[in-house]
Amino acid sequence: MMKILTVIGARPQFIKAAAVSHAFLLNPQITEVLVHTGQHFDENMSQIFFEQMQIPQPKYNLGVNGGSHASMTAQMMVELEKVMLLEQPDFVLVYGDTNSTLAAAITASKLHIKLIHVEAGLRSFNMAMPEEINRILTDQVSDFLFCPTETAIQNLQTEGLFQRAKHISNIGDVMYDALLFYKDKCVQPKAEIAEKFVLLTMHRAENTDSLVHLTQLVNAINQLSEQIQVVFPIHPRTVQTIKKHLLSFTPNVQLIEPVGYLEMLWLLQHCECVLTDSGGLQKEAYFSQKYCVTLRNETEWVELVDMGVNFLVGSNAELILEKVNAVLTDTIPTLAFKPVYGTGQAAIQISNVLMQYHHGN
Repeated sequence: MMKILTVIGARPQFIKAAAVSHAFLLNPQITEVLVHTGQHFDENMSQIFFEQMQIPQPKYNLGVNGGSHASMTAQMMVELEKVMLLEQPDFVLVYGDTNSTLAAAITASKLHIKLIHVEAGLRSFNMAMPEEINRILTDQVSDFLFCPTETAIQNLQTEGLFQRAKHISNIGDVMYDALLFYKDKCVQPKAEIAEKFVLLTMHRAENTDSLVHLTQLVNAINQLSEQIQVVFPIHPRTVQTIKKHLLSFTPNVQLIEPVGYLEMLWLLQHCECVLTDSGGLQKEAYFSQKYCVTLRNETEWVELVDMGVNFLVGSNAELILEKVNAVLTDTIPTLAFKPVYGTGQAAIQISNVLMQYHHGN
């Protein structure tokens, strides 16, 4: 038997875990123990994902949320150490680049438990991003690095990790596994949504914590809404920030509560294009064969930019309107889908690699 302790804490990790946990359930020799750090604790940001995606309920919920990056990460480490000592897993598995990821990575490495990093090797090369620090440090202490792209593999080669890690491979993206599995189960959100609309999400600190950037983005979104409805599942923190600065949207910006994964899939399938600062949604837009206008100056998903299907616009209102209008008026080519993120078998490959290693040791 092999015991894997999986640590998750934020929406994109729930989606990735859905795919990988389903693959683990197919193998009777694997026992998975789920730990939810509590980083996303709002029901619409957390619990709904476990229910909709039929992810096993976490055995542990640490309830750590709020506070500074340092205090949150430290609290998680204290609680995770207790769980790891109690469970004595063969592996600890982490996803992506959140504080939950880093906390589990440091704790596991200090306890000499083999660490698995799914979505390894991504780099934005912007050290001002907390996520960039988290992913670099996690990769440095991981034993198994499962990469979603060839670019990620090259980044790890450049950083010399092939000399240290036990296993590094490009398995594709587990979020693609999840989308293929759930896309036919999508659910329309309970909101008044026009036949044609642009899907917007915005939550990153670089946009919401800067009054200059936030004002520019609100103005651009309001201008865009004069010609097409903008549907905005709005993050609780973004609501607070917008109210605090006395900013407002036009009536044609449809603000809705954060949605579950199945509702988000429906929005992706029916929108004209995506406007976002989310990393995961950039890929999900592509998987849904929709153009993406990214409210950042850099991205980890460079393949999409190189292919001309993802446009980096930052908070530049003129560029935002130019790129969205190009999509709406069909002045750019029809999106041609290529399997740059694998074939939807990433989760099974993870399971197979770990079983082979475990049997060989």
